[in-house]
Amino acid sequence: MNRTTPRLPKTRLLLAGAALLAIGAAPAPTAPTADLILTNARIYTVETGQPWAEAVAIKDGKILAVGSAADVARRKGTATRVVDLGGRFVMPAFGDAHAHPIFGGMSHARCSLHAGKTLDDYRRIIADCVAKTPGTGTIFGSGWNQSLFPPKGIPNKELLDSVSKDRALIFESDGHTLWVNSKALELAKITRDTPDPKNGTIDRDASGEPVGALEESAMALVEPLVPPPTAKDLEGAITYTVTLFNSLGITSWHDASVEWDKGGTSKALDAYKAVKDRGALTAHTVMDLHWNNDRGLDQMPDIVKLSARAREIGLTANGVKFFIDGVIPQQTAAMLAPYEGTDVKGATQITPDALAAAVAQLDARNMQSHFHAIGDAGVRQALDAVESARRSGGAHDTRPMISHMNVIDPADQPRFGKLDVTAIFQPLWACNEAYMDLAIERIGPKRATYIYPSGSVLRFGGRLAYGADWSVASANPMEGIEVALTRVAPEGDRPPLGAGERITLAQALRAYTLNVAYVNHLDKQTGSLAPGKSADIIVLDRNLFETPVRQIHSTKVLLTLFQGREVFGKLQPLGR
Repeated sequence: MNRTTPRLPKTRLLLAGAALLAIGAAPAPTAPTADLILTNARIYTVETGQPWAEAVAIKDGKILAVGSAADVARRKGTATRVVDLGGRFVMPAFGDAHAHPIFGGMSHARCSLHAGKTLDDYRRIIADCVAKTPGTGTIFGSGWNQSLFPPKGIPNKELLDSVSKDRALIFESDGHTLWVNSKALELAKITRDTPDPKNGTIDRDASGEPVGALEESAMALVEPLVPPPTAKDLEGAITYTVTLFNSLGITSWHDASVEWDKGGTSKALDAYKAVKDRGALTAHTVMDLHWNNDRGLDQMPDIVKLSARAREIGLTANGVKFFIDGVIPQQTAAMLAPYEGTDVKGATQITPDALAAAVAQLDARNMQSHFHAIGDAGVRQALDAVESARRSGGAHDTRPMISHMNVIDPADQPRFGKLDVTAIFQPLWACNEAYMDLAIERIGPKRATYIYPSGSVLRFGGRLAYGADWSVASANPMEGIEVALTRVAPEGDRPPLGAGERITLAQALRAYTLNVAYVNHLDKQTGSLAPGKSADIIVLDRNLFETPVRQIHSTKVLLTLFQGREVFGKLQPLGR
């Protein structure tokens, strides 16, 4: 039998209404009005239920309303600033799921080789640094390209010696290799008789003489020669990164490895606090604490202490970064099968049991695990550690993530979705260029089909989040987006690298916005344009959905808002 609500007689309804008026029933609340309305725009929200809008209203740094121009106009009050964007393209600000803000800022503040394209460029830049730095101290810098040192990407000391034999010259590439001159080797007492340290290699010629390259843990042999950064240096590096990232439309990042000292102190954390306290940290910032592979679970109390201190000062350091292996050209990345023409597989820098135990303890504390894994064996070890933690402790919302993954074995590609592990790719790397030639030569044609399989991870139900690994590579999301869609270098003319792994624009934008917010545990606060979220918004000079795909890298950010505040560009004269 159907039942309906009984209808009250009309006289009873009138009497009820009169009674409410008699006791002074409260009027309907007035909807809040906006501080700022951006209207007449093409707004891509990255919200599945409402992907497009015409206007957005902002109040107290948060989004008040998103929708049609007419609907949002209802939020206009007497003090509301209304900016007509003339049909410009608007979207959520970008995030970066893997950056090194302090290392990157410092690398540009010291002797930067990033602009060099040839060995002669490096020689000129380094000579200029020496000339501008009086004294006899070490010249330290970074940014050299391994592809300029074929066939294995290993540099030699002769070029640096031609610049100076009297001062130590030390240059970092990607966090895995140092290029040094003879003076640096001499001061560090590195000779043909010096043994390779655990998890490290002193590159040598056929006679056993060091050639001028130090791999992985061998880099620590010259560390005492590098002047440690001051507190001012660290703060300046963070400020440099904030300014650069805001100019690229980035208002959130994941610092992929914060250094700390035994006992639970961190100069890097202190520097972040100083920048934040003066209002200059205009980005949502999440940090990983560096796991020391030379220690064991004894370091866990220090990590927990540091994480707690970060919370006390208004920062987030709830993740731990594990370095599982090295890189492919130098054959230090851990592979399931030997490198082509060798019996070398590379090696992991932490044992599977030690990694699994550490991840299980972090999982039990609701802390996040972040893994550097480049070879397919390294990727499998990271996935195995997560799976083991899930079996032993149950599911926790820790949102583990694996970065780089130059090669993922086909058997492991479905595991990202099954284990809910986010794949952090550097999309700009997924194209045929000189460095990739070195990698493919090492692993051979079959495994080359598994390089950066972003499309496959998605098809198997996995999640992608993008991070540039800046300053190892350009932080510009526009360049990364184009390569994600084409698998061709911006302005490059070589064939696509694994054309079947291309993804769509919508997928790439999500990987640079909402999915970064997800791994940062900030997806309820930022990453898309929805009421209640932080007003982290960018305005571009073109509509990405209407731009020829090979021109996306040329797109410019006109305006960046962080929490509703202009941190790059100006609303005027943008909206005349």
